[in-house]
Amino acid sequence: MCGIVGYVGPRQAVDVLLPGLSRLEYRGYDSAGVALVRSDSMDVIKTVGRMADLTGLVGKESPAPAHAGVGHTRWATHGAPNTVNAHPHLDDNGDIVVVHNGIIENWRALKSELAAKGHRFVSDTDTEVIANLLGEMSDLPLVEAVRQVMLRAEGALALAVMRRGEPDVIVGARRGSPLVVGRGDGENFLASDIPAFLEHTREMIVVDDDRVVEVRPDSVRVFDLEGNEIEPEHRKVEWDLEAAEKGGFPTFMLKEINEQPHAIADTLLGRVTGSGRVVLHELEVDEDVLRSIDKVFVVACGTSYHAAMMAKYAIERWTRLPVEIDIASEFRYRDPVLDDRSLVIGISQSGETIDTLAAVRYAKAQGALVIGVTNVVDSALARESDAVLYTRAGPEIGVAATKTFTTQLVAMQLLGLYLAQVRGAMDPARVEMLVGEMMRLPEQVQTAIASGAEIERLARVWGDVRDFFFLGRSGDFPVAMEGALKLKEIAYVRAEGYAAGEMKHGPIALIEKGVVVVGVATDSHVRAKTLSNMEEMKARGATIVLVAEEGDDVGDVADHVIRVPPGPDLICTVTAVVPLQLLAYHVATAKELDVDKPRNLAKTVTVE
Repeated sequence: MCGIVGYVGPRQAVDVLLPGLSRLEYRGYDSAGVALVRSDSMDVIKTVGRMADLTGLVGKESPAPAHAGVGHTRWATHGAPNTVNAHPHLDDNGDIVVVHNGIIENWRALKSELAAKGHRFVSDTDTEVIANLLGEMSDLPLVEAVRQVMLRAEGALALAVMRRGEPDVIVGARRGSPLVVGRGDGENFLASDIPAFLEHTREMIVVDDDRVVEVRPDSVRVFDLEGNEIEPEHRKVEWDLEAAEKGGFPTFMLKEINEQPHAIADTLLGRVTGSGRVVLHELEVDEDVLRSIDKVFVVACGTSYHAAMMAKYAIERWTRLPVEIDIASEFRYRDPVLDDRSLVIGISQSGETIDTLAAVRYAKAQGALVIGVTNVVDSALARESDAVLYTRAGPEIGVAATKTFTTQLVAMQLLGLYLAQVRGAMDPARVEMLVGEMMRLPEQVQTAIASGAEIERLARVWGDVRDFFFLGRSGDFPVAMEGALKLKEIAYVRAEGYAAGEMKHGPIALIEKGVVVVGVATDSHVRAKTLSNMEEMKARGATIVLVAEEGDDVGDVADHVIRVPPGPDLICTVTAVVPLQLLAYHVATAKELDVDKPRNLAKTVTVE
C-alpha cells in the first residue's frame, strides 16, 4: 500500500521525485524517502513522517545534482514506522537500492539464508531481503538479477531498483501490486499510480503481473519471468493533472463529495437507451451464459463490501437469483461451492485490492464466470476478470471513498437491471421506470450535497460525542453501514452500523443519553418498521437523527431530520448516503483532523 516513483532523464531527479511522491501520499504516509543515483555516488535521504518532513530534510541536506533516482512513501507492514524502516533500502554493501510496495511472504526463509552467508540487516523490513539478494548478483545485468529475484520471492510486490554507478537504468517488477511506466521525450518514469508523472506525460504503459521492466531515458523494455522480451501496450491517459488536484476545495474529500453528480452521470453515460433499456456492451458476455447462471456471489472489502450488500438486494429483488456476499479475505477460506453456472462479482475501487484479487482468482479456478467492478482501467481486477464494468468516477485522492462508492452503487444497480432484462425477470415497463429514475440521480445528489450547511451545524455540536449508531433496514442497511465506516475512518469515534431490527437483540444495551443514533429511512416498504426501531432508541435517551425523503411524514421521532429527494426503493440509497459522508466530514474537520489522510489507513490495500 505504498507509493513508488522513479525517474531517469535530463531533469534534476529530486524535482520529479518529491512532487510525484506528494501525489502518491494517499497510498501511505508513515515515512518517506528518496535515493539519488549518479555515476560515482548515491545519496539516500529518508525520514519518518509525511512528505513535508522529507521535503524539508532534502532542502536541508542539499544533495548533489542527480538525473536519476527512486522514491517511496510508506504504509508500514513489516517493522514500525521509523526512519530505519523507511524506504529506500540498501544492500549491506551499499551498491543496490530498492523501494518496494507489497509483502514478501517468504522473507524470513530468505533472510535466514542470507544471514547464514554473512549478510547484515539493519531494518525490520522484508524489503531489505530483496536488496541483499540483488547484491549477491553483481555480475549479472540488473534486469536479469531482478528477474532471478522475482522467481524466488513469494507474495505481492512491486519493485523499483537501481545500482550504484548505473544512473541510466531503473528496473521495475510487478506481481499483484500496481506499477506503471510514464513515457517521455528522452526521459521516462516509473510509479505506482499515474498522478505521479502526469505533470510530465500522458503516455503510459501498464506493467502486467510477473513482468520485469527496464527503464532508461530513451527506452523501455519489458520481459516475462522466462526472460523473453514482451511488446508492451502503449496507452494515453485521458484525464489531466487538474483532476487530481483540489480544485479550490480545502480537501480532496470535500472536492470528491462535490464531484459525485458528475461521476454518477459519467457512470450512466451510454449505458441506457432512450427507450429505457440498460446496455452494457463492454461486458461482452454471451446472454445465454447469463441466462444459465443459477447463483451469484459478490466479494469485496471495506466500503466496496457495502456496495456488495446493495448488489445483493438489487439482484435478488430484480432477477430472483440467489446472491451471497462475502468479505473477500474470507471467501476462499470457507470453501464456497462454485461451478460453471456461478457468477462471481468482484468489487474494488482501485482494482488492486489483494484480497479481492485472490477471491476472483479462486472463483475462476473453480470455473465460475467473473465480472470485475472497478474504477481503474487496466487494473489487476480488470485483467483478471472475464468481463469488467468500470465505474468512471475519475481519480479519487482522498483515502476515504466517496464518489467511488456512489458510482459503485449505480454500477451494481445497472448490472442488476441488465441481468433482469436478459433473464426476462422484470417487466420492461418497470425497467424503463427505474432507468428513468436513475437518470435523475445526478440532480438529486446535487440537491443532497446542498444540505451540507445544516449538517455542518449539527456536526460542530457533536465534536465531543464518542458513540454513534447508524441504523437502517433493507436497502438502507448498507447505507447505514457505510455511514458508520466513514465516521470511524476519518473522525476516529466509535460508530456502529446495524440492521435496525437487530438492536433489540443486544446492542440496545449501549443506548443511553448522549449517544447519537442516525437512522436511514428511505426504503418505503420497511420505513414504518425503521421508525418504530428509532422510537426504541429515543425512549432510552439517544439523540435521533433521521435521513428521510422529502414529503415523508416521520412524526416527532427525530430530534433532527435530514431531507433527501424521493426515489424508488434501492435507487434512492445513492442519494441517502451523501448526508452521511458530509456528517463524517464535518465531525472530523470540527476536530481539526486530516480527512484526506486518516491515521493507519491507505487508499489501496495491496497486502493480505
